[in-house]
Amino acid sequence: MRVVSLDQVKAARDRIRPISMLTPLVDVSVAAGRPLWLKCESLQPGGAFKIRGAYNMVAQLTDDQRRRGVITYSSGNHGQAVAIAARALGGPAVVVMPTTAPSIKVEGTRRHGAEVIFAGTTSIHRRERAEAEAEARGLTMVPPFDHEWIVAGQGTLGLEILDQLSGVATVLVPIGGGGLISGVAAALKQSKPDVAVIGVEPIGAAAMKASIEAGQVVTLPKTQSIADGLMAVRPGDLNFLHVQRFVDRIVTVDDPAIADAVVWLFTRAKVVAEPSGAATVAAALAPDAKYKEPVVAVISGGNLDPADLDKYLKR
Repeated sequence: MRVVSLDQVKAARDRIRPISMLTPLVDVSVAAGRPLWLKCESLQPGGAFKIRGAYNMVAQLTDDQRRRGVITYSSGNHGQAVAIAARALGGPAVVVMPTTAPSIKVEGTRRHGAEVIFAGTTSIHRRERAEAEAEARGLTMVPPFDHEWIVAGQGTLGLEILDQLSGVATVLVPIGGGGLISGVAAALKQSKPDVAVIGVEPIGAAAMKASIEAGQVVTLPKTQSIADGLMAVRPGDLNFLHVQRFVDRIVTVDDPAIADAVVWLFTRAKVVAEPSGAATVAAALAPDAKYKEPVVAVISGGNLDPADLDKYLKR
């Protein structure tokens, strides 16, 4: 394995232009009481950053592969992105989702034309089912995070941050399987090495932090968090390599802090973020937070169930 090069990220930026938005970088420093910007990936097609990597990969498949169809496994956002990319490029998509997937993400995936299959509750369960379906049906796998084309696509977000805020000192990035932070860190560190890249994980799903501390990829026995998009029990091998090389440190946040961040974003910043997308703001607003400023927090997704928002507001 090798880390994704800056040239690969730049090529991905050109490749995904037909579908990916240049999402806004919103200054919320007054509300936060400190220099803080939000990179609002919640405004991407599908409501999350995932379209960057998914389109970058599907666009590089052969015509025959796209015609036969693609398959992935996802808690929701990557599945929607693969469905959008496949439809835009002329092929069918199948998405294997956990039985616990939020209905807003299941409905979104189906709305974009994908066939949805449910399998288990962990990333391992759905990966095994997706691999079996791919072999039986001749489908091409579009993995959610552990692939260089996925990483390169996600890295385009890092290039945009540098263009939008040249003086950025710290970027907070959520970690699930590790695809987003791999790409963003690769883009930032190979462009401007002095920018600090901080990973953010839920306390109940800190698989990457455990892996870095162990010096090897670790599989957690289980994960638990309101941040359903950050609950991978095992980071990707390629993603672990990128985090080892490019990420300065990883911090963890608990579920109450994530829920508070969802509410803060909605009421103070006027931004809708799902818990997975709000985790970085929980880290940015923590009472003991100490980061080089200005700070950019990546809001990775906005697929928030209204019932969950109501619940968090009533806390």
